[in-house]
Amino acid sequence: MNNLPDTPVPDPGSSGDKQAEPVTTTAPNKSSALKKTSRYRSRSLSASSTDSFSSASYTGSSSDDGDDVPPREKVQKNTKGNSDFCVRNIAGQHAFGRREIEIAEQEMPGIMALRKRAADDKPLKDAKIVGCTHINAQTAVLIETLVELGASVRWAACNIYSTQNEVAAALAEADIPIFAWRGETEEDFWWCIDRCVNAESWQPNMILDDGGDATHLMLKKYPTMFKLVKGIVEESVTGVHRLYQLSKAGKLTVPAMNVNDSVTKTKFDNLYSCKESILDSLKRSTDVMFGGKQVVVCGYGDVGKGCAQALKGQGCIVYITEIDPICALQASMDGFRVVKLNEVIRNVDIVVTATGNKNVVVREHMDKMKSGCIVCNMGHSNTEIDVNGLRTPDLTWEKVRSQVDHIIWPEGKYIILLAEGRLVNLSCSSIPSFAVSITSATQALALIELFNAPPGRYKSDVYLLPKKMDEYVASLHLPTFDAHLTELSDEQAKYMGLNKAGPFKPNYYRY
Repeated sequence: MNNLPDTPVPDPGSSGDKQAEPVTTTAPNKSSALKKTSRYRSRSLSASSTDSFSSASYTGSSSDDGDDVPPREKVQKNTKGNSDFCVRNIAGQHAFGRREIEIAEQEMPGIMALRKRAADDKPLKDAKIVGCTHINAQTAVLIETLVELGASVRWAACNIYSTQNEVAAALAEADIPIFAWRGETEEDFWWCIDRCVNAESWQPNMILDDGGDATHLMLKKYPTMFKLVKGIVEESVTGVHRLYQLSKAGKLTVPAMNVNDSVTKTKFDNLYSCKESILDSLKRSTDVMFGGKQVVVCGYGDVGKGCAQALKGQGCIVYITEIDPICALQASMDGFRVVKLNEVIRNVDIVVTATGNKNVVVREHMDKMKSGCIVCNMGHSNTEIDVNGLRTPDLTWEKVRSQVDHIIWPEGKYIILLAEGRLVNLSCSSIPSFAVSITSATQALALIELFNAPPGRYKSDVYLLPKKMDEYVASLHLPTFDAHLTELSDEQAKYMGLNKAGPFKPNYYRY
């Protein structure tokens, strides 16, 4: 063990090929986390902490690969000679990324069916889409579907830790302008979005956002360009909240589609997907055993419901915090005890935030936690856990593996912080491709609807996805289960006042 190097072990799944073009090597910048921390120590990295088959990260090539040259300082070209992208390592990773995308396609029947059905019609011809979402194998399937449907796209990541470097490389090799890599600094993050928005001889007319960052940057920095956009599609709670704020303030000058609250997206991406991925991310990052552990889940919306049910199924004692009496009543009826965080914070073993709010878990709470308590976030925003409150001279940060830090108090107590408070399921594991297929199909249909809508159909406001499209997304996925829908007779349809082809429920119906 004394002979192990202090540098990361190269990923066994990535190629050792050199870049097609020279790489400018300069002194590497320290990460933003190190800059903000007055005391930080790192254990020597063993093979288990960087190996692509380890529980420490989703894929080795998305973890630290020993390449300290910042992507922005590299000169890279794909095999066609194009350089309109910025990724970690196109030459060494694009083939691996292409295999990841092909695997995801097999488990994404809905978006692949939509690609096949609409490819000839090219419903997104002349659409120029700025995308800011998580970049992984599943979202790559969506991106390439939009291109197949006629769109021109430029893409950035909405999260600095969730990008799969190999997938970004595969997209760059496919001539898709993409600006993203795992471990971006905050300055890199905004630079990447800016490169997507402000491109030479390219004027965006659609936005696909996850969190509202692309919308925010374009509105603040390029207001004239923003007014020329035909529509915005937003898929996160945080981003939708920002859109409603803009609309209320009279600053939203283009139509926007809220796909986060579409039934298919809400149930599958927020509930069923998180129900599986919370366990996967906690296991991969900490190797924790769940049986008998005391867990508090902050928030009992669809994400919180999925997390609480999964953890309860593994034998955890689960507490819920809530501000909404309806959600609190649901939690109580589901067998969970609803508490205030301060009532249980000294005893719990795991804290999961899922509210979309800010300062849900603050330094005062973390000072009271027991040693070894695991703290993580399942909400979109990275503001739920007050990570800045932990960057003080009296605390020591110890990096133990990818996306896992021990925060050590002077008396020796420590807590385990995952992904620095960002989305733990996308930073520390993966999410089911089938669930992403449903979300992706919803996003694609929303883009098609807004882009092709006649003038006047949508005003400068926030709209829900039409119910008919919601049902269509669900129908695209039914053949996977060999499910057969019952058809209404003419008499039944007339009795219910329905069209035989749908929609079958009013907009106010709660599934």
